Amino acid sequence: MTSAAGPTSIRVRTAAPYDVVVGHDVLDRLPGLIPAGAQRVAIVCPESLEDLLDPFADLLDDYEVVVLQVPDGEEAKTAEVASACWDALGEEGFTRSDAVVTLGGGTTSDLGGFVAATWLRGVAVVHVPTTVLGMVDAAVGGKTGINTDAGKNLVGAFHEPAGVLCDLALLASLPRPDLVSGLAEVIKCGFIADPEILRLVEETDPSTLTADSPVLAELIERGIRVKAEVVAGDLEEKVGTTTTGHPGREALNYGHTLAHAIERASGYSIRHGEAVAIGCVYVAELARRTGGLDAALVERHRAVLDRVGLPTSYDGSASFEQLLAAMRVDKKARGSLIRFVVLDRLASPVSLAGPSEDDLRSAFEAVLAR
Repeated sequence: MTSAAGPTSIRVRTAAPYDVVVGHDVLDRLPGLIPAGAQRVAIVCPESLEDLLDPFADLLDDYEVVVLQVPDGEEAKTAEVASACWDALGEEGFTRSDAVVTLGGGTTSDLGGFVAATWLRGVAVVHVPTTVLGMVDAAVGGKTGINTDAGKNLVGAFHEPAGVLCDLALLASLPRPDLVSGLAEVIKCGFIADPEILRLVEETDPSTLTADSPVLAELIERGIRVKAEVVAGDLEEKVGTTTTGHPGREALNYGHTLAHAIERASGYSIRHGEAVAIGCVYVAELARRTGGLDAALVERHRAVLDRVGLPTSYDGSASFEQLLAAMRVDKKARGSLIRFVVLDRLASPVSLAGPSEDDLRSAFEAVLAR
């Protein structure tokens, strides 16, 4: 784990292996992650991080640097923004030996990775996530994508990065609600694979989980290790089944089926991690109804998520019927079957295909705010 001895390097052992470097004040390692032969580097960065651009670009003084400034949040993940980035790369004469670097949260990694995946059918990308969510989720695993009117991340490509640089010092300026939101993805990893994450959260004062916290560093590393191990075995989500059985990489979507529906219904005004937290409680309630998941484990979902300040109930601003329609176009759906990732016990995710509407509705009612 990260310590005073120096940063940690986590190897993601896919067909094109790469390292995720985690530590404090490690930005100077960025040039070492850019593939040899690159002459131009495009920095994809949201408008809110403009102050970081000059010192960040100074790290790349051996390259011709182009800045692709994009909107903040989900507003960046559109075909129009991606097209503007492609136009800029074309004007600058970007070739297949050049590279894209993303600097920002999860939406920046998603968009920048998609631009890199599609420009000339694929150029190198290095991610420098600036949020907890970006570090444990979006920057690792090679998933890229943009949103459409039909839903979230429905257009995308698998494109593994050349490297990922997680500088924990960047979290010092992260607003507290955004840090807390990112913890939902970490806690998710605790339920599907690494219960030690849950123990750490339960035994730590959540107010001490700050950028310089050794426990936060361990939580982030553990979340990254879970994702690295899962994607190494199923990069393109081909293991998941249409009936019960281990869902492979889809396990990382635990809680996300309802979460994406809630995000879309809110116009993406709710934070991703907040929606995921509600979604995790929902699938726990669904598993209790369909597979007899232990009631104590269902309540543990609520307790751990609530402990760090994440929501565990939904305000009902969208109806069950509205959210059900959105879930029907989720990426895991197969034909008319809605598929979920649920637990049959702690750290044992399985696929659940086609639960009854009665069970779906009953679980939804269990997460409605009273």
